[in-house]
This record gives sequence, structure tokens and C-alpha cells, in this order.
Amino acid sequence: MPATGPDIVETPGHSNIFAMVLRLLARLMLLLSSLALLVIATGYGYSAYQSGLFEGRRKNEGELIDVGGFRMNSVHVPRPATADLPPIVFIHGASGSLLDPLHAFLEPLSGRAEMLFLDRPGLGYSERGGPENAFPDGQARAIATLMEKRGIGKAIIVSHSFGGAIAASFALYHPEKVEAMLFLAPATHPWPGGLDWYYGITRMPFVGWWFSRLIAAPVGSLLLEKGVGSVFAPNEVPADYIEETNTFLALRPAAFRNNATDVANLFDYVTRVAPRYREIEAPTIILTGDRDGVVYAHIHSKQLHEAIAGSRLITVHNLGHKPDYVATDLAVAAIETLAGKPRDLDAATRAVEARIAGDGQ
Repeated sequence: MPATGPDIVETPGHSNIFAMVLRLLARLMLLLSSLALLVIATGYGYSAYQSGLFEGRRKNEGELIDVGGFRMNSVHVPRPATADLPPIVFIHGASGSLLDPLHAFLEPLSGRAEMLFLDRPGLGYSERGGPENAFPDGQARAIATLMEKRGIGKAIIVSHSFGGAIAASFALYHPEKVEAMLFLAPATHPWPGGLDWYYGITRMPFVGWWFSRLIAAPVGSLLLEKGVGSVFAPNEVPADYIEETNTFLALRPAAFRNNATDVANLFDYVTRVAPRYREIEAPTIILTGDRDGVVYAHIHSKQLHEAIAGSRLITVHNLGHKPDYVATDLAVAAIETLAGKPRDLDAATRAVEARIAGDGQ
């Protein structure tokens, strides 16, 4: 008789226990899935609700104009009869909108020039457009088209921070539209140290989409005031800055992700393009601060000055990353100088330094 293994007998009890375990596991998985969906739906809904609140804080003051397959938002101030300056186009920085330069420069330059304040593609109320708008040269092209739609031939290009990379590209690819250049604390060159962790996460295909919807609005709202303070440091933040510029707009999911993509793409872009800055021939002034902890002057402003022949570099002692607000009078004097008016920029610089000497102490 051949040898056989032990008989395996499935009893009704074994089957019932096994089925019970499967049912418990299925219920547990269903519960966890439901909780996950609830968290996602709640976060998504809260984010959408917050986005509506952010936009409701201040109505859009601009006009959406087609620039070739997508629309850009801008505020156009027509040339007044009293104008004594060329047209001026303002390019805002990262996490910003047209409200940032508008709040700083509209009043000081009122009645003196035709002005164009714009939301860069994918920020403020401008639509994103195609993938080329994730890079400074694509955004420069869109701005050139917007100028044409607004009837502006040439202008003084005033840029801040990230906007500096776009302005430099604008001067390279659209020199016929450039009267002169004013760079305010520009980001234009490769830098050491990389980026904050959330930029990489936010631009990821799937994770970034959810991160920008579940995290950006609620967490960003809590950290916004502190973040703005660090941008201005060591100088004081104007009391009405957050309200007047509606900084919350940058926390809307699409804008948050577009901004992160722009910033994440910048390093490789400026590494490739910065060697060409020597081709820029437009009259140029670079205004920066020696206490800028966001965009280091010795990396960006200094190298930009060295690359652009005939440019003037103004470094203000104890000035942080916001010369557009902390040294508005000096920036206006620089615009006047670029327009050919005699201005003592050294004296204007000393006046600003005296005014902010005690900031941060």
C-alpha cells in the first residue's frame, strides 16, 4: 500500500473563521478607504472654499486679454496728458500678482507715464497657457504680445525678484520693445543650496496636484504673515501690504502649483541663459539690498551688473528683498534717471539708508 501524506480535512468551523477574517479585512479596508476619501474630500472642499474667499477679499481690477491661445490679466493706465516719462511695464516676482507693483508704484507715478501692471501666466488672474509659460522666455513672449495688444511699443521694464529672470529674457529676445531696464532685487543666476522641499513635491504629476489642494491653502494661510515678514526682513512690512496686494491669491491650488513649477524650473534655465546677459544693450539700473536673505545680491545683482555693459548697481545698506516698497522713492528716481532726467542717485540712496538704519535692531 503506497505511503500517503496526512489527510487535510476542512471542517465547517475552519471555513467560517476564514470567511469571518476576510469579511473583517474587507470592512477595515472599506473603512480606511472611506476615511481617506473623507479627508481628501474635506481638504479639497476646504481648499476650494478658501480659494473663493481669497478671490473675494479683493475683486479683480484687471482685464483679461487674449495673447495667443490664453488670456492674461492686466491693469493698463493710459498715457496721461501730463506724462513726462516713457511707458513703464511692471513684472512681479514669485508668489505675487500685479497688485504687488501696482500698490507700490501707481500712486508715486500717477500722471507721469503710461503704465502696464500684469499678472504673469498662471498667477493672479492670468490663465496659464501652454508649457512654454513654465519658463521665463515663454512668459517674456506673452508679455511682448500683451504690450502689442495694449498698444505699447517700447517701455522701461521694471522687474522684481523672479521677474528679473523674465525681464532679462525679455531684453534678450525682444530688445526692440525695451527702452530701459530697472531690476529690483533680481533673481537671474544659478545659486547654491537648491530649493525648499515643497517646490519639488508641488510640481510632481500626481502628488503635487493633491499637495497643492490639501496643504497649500490651510497651512499657507497660517504661515503667510510670517512668510511675508521674512521677505521684507530686516525692514518693516507695511501695515496694509497683505490686504492691498491680496497675497492670499498665491495659495490657490493652481496658482500655488504654477508658481512652484516656475521656481523649480528657474535654476536650469538661468544656468543656460545667464552667459548671454552680456548681449543686453539697454540702459540698466540694478537696485538691491545687502540684507536680502531671499535672493543674494552677491550672486545675482553683482553678476548681472558685471554682465551688462554700462549698467549701474545700487546696493542699499540694511535693505532686504523689497526695494519696491522700502525704497520706492529711490526706485522712482532710478526710473527718472533711465528716462534721461538728472537725478542724484547717490543722495537718494543715502536718504533711504538713513531712513532704514534702525530696522531689524
